[in-house]
Amino acid sequence: MRRVSDPFKKFIQLETSSSIILFVVSIFAVLWANSSYGYLYEDLWHHKFTIGFADNSFHLSKPLILWINDGLMAIFFFVIGLEVKREILAGELTTLRKASLPIFAAIGGMLFPVLIFTFMNSGKVGAEGWGIPMATDIAFTLGILTLLGKRVPLGLKIFLTAFAIVDDIGAVIVIAIFYSSNIQWELLGYAMLIYAFVAFLSYKKLYSQYVYFIIGCIVWFLFLKSGVHPTIAGILMAFTIPIERKLEIKEYIRLVTEEFKIFKTSEPLSDELLSSDQLHAIDSIEEITEKVYSPLQNLEHTLHGWVSYLIMPIFALANAGVVISFSGLGDFGHISLNIALALVLGNTIGIMLLATLAVKFKLADLPENVSFIQLFGVSLLGGLGFTMSLFIANLAYVEDALIAAAKMGVIIGSLVAGILGYLVLRFTLKPIEE
Repeated sequence: MRRVSDPFKKFIQLETSSSIILFVVSIFAVLWANSSYGYLYEDLWHHKFTIGFADNSFHLSKPLILWINDGLMAIFFFVIGLEVKREILAGELTTLRKASLPIFAAIGGMLFPVLIFTFMNSGKVGAEGWGIPMATDIAFTLGILTLLGKRVPLGLKIFLTAFAIVDDIGAVIVIAIFYSSNIQWELLGYAMLIYAFVAFLSYKKLYSQYVYFIIGCIVWFLFLKSGVHPTIAGILMAFTIPIERKLEIKEYIRLVTEEFKIFKTSEPLSDELLSSDQLHAIDSIEEITEKVYSPLQNLEHTLHGWVSYLIMPIFALANAGVVISFSGLGDFGHISLNIALALVLGNTIGIMLLATLAVKFKLADLPENVSFIQLFGVSLLGGLGFTMSLFIANLAYVEDALIAAAKMGVIIGSLVAGILGYLVLRFTLKPIEE
């Protein structure tokens, strides 16, 4: 149990500490956008940056916000892809029985928000934003669970994490199918041929992170030019990263133990300097250690901090700066209201209903030490969309007023869902006995 729970607890700590940064940055973005210096906020993110030469066909020129949303977020989606592959091969999604409750919950959390938004927005402007309220932000939801302390059962945290990962898979599929336009199939075909080559290398257990990185950049560029959102390239490349180790644990221990023997037989040159044999042993241990790493786990571990502490805060800073003005929404006020209601009501009803039915019909098991009222609290937290919802809002709408209305709806809905979910869990979780 400790081997399973300790890494998971470290993951929770990483996500929750980053959620505090994400929250602070989001508040700062809103305050900046609504201050007298709001014009600087707009000018910064819409300033164009060019890679290459303007008179050359091989160049990219985009506003800074698109470099973030199309470029940096591809790394975010790459890490999501690594998490998905790990969960399917060695985690909470390895068997249908283990994955069934998060799958049912995620289906409800995607389907009902879409239905509620579509129904409420019927015949009105902005119907293409139906995908906005269907996403859940894992960083904020885990952050709220952490505020509740040790009273939260580990099974509830694992359920929420697995549910959010399945929800991310659904969001990625929606982005790939419904929010990619004017597809140039020839470029997409080239990208998939290159991708198939990488997948073949992975199948043959031929892996170099430098080669994969270069090929990944090429695939990302071809996806970008093809019209399919380039973050999908991040997900696909993650699936090619091998999970198998080159060296088993027992063999690793034996080899390292052999190398450590040199420290008993060889004296260091001084208190500060090692002998040449000891230096050679350390080099050998480093090489052996690289072989015991799973490439997938190593990349996920390396990139998780960068995504949590840099990429997501930058994304929030660039996208959360909404000018708060209900009177200024004009004909688009209904979008804010519909997204907020779909986030809160849709996720709560959908997650709770389908998860309960799955348990009642014995298609899934309720996590250990978790009650239905606590499941209701987590269902409320499912309405905290934020990162992915803001991301989809930028894809769904082109007009600035529509994007601003959608972002306001996301922020309001996420805030309400987070507060209500916290209160329900706060008063239903049993205190830890001293």
